[in-house]
Amino acid sequence: MTQLQAATRSFFRFIAAAEAVTWLALLSVMFHKYVVAGLALSDDHRGVAIAGMAHGVVFMLYVLTSLVAWRVFRWRLGTAVLALASAIPPFATIWFERRVDRQGLLGVSAADRTPAAAGPSGPA
Repeated sequence: MTQLQAATRSFFRFIAAAEAVTWLALLSVMFHKYVVAGLALSDDHRGVAIAGMAHGVVFMLYVLTSLVAWRVFRWRLGTAVLALASAIPPFATIWFERRVDRQGLLGVSAADRTPAAAGPSGPA
């Protein structure tokens, strides 16, 4: 694996998780605003504005990182489209990241991660 592939893999995995976390934050503050505080007719929009901005920034970083990963790892077009589409439903980026990682599409094959691939671990 090249240094560019290793960096892309690490950042893609990080940003996929961050996208899911910011989704959770946004959904949480929206629930609080519209369900919990909505009963008191609160006009406080700060939580939604902050979480929305954070999610928007991370969402755009995920889209850009997906496009970079598409080129670096030479994904098929369908894989790239699925990467981009996974940013829309909440938490789907985690599912997608794990899927492509299991398939070896993030530069490391499943066989390379198994303990047997590392060789014998003790005396025979």
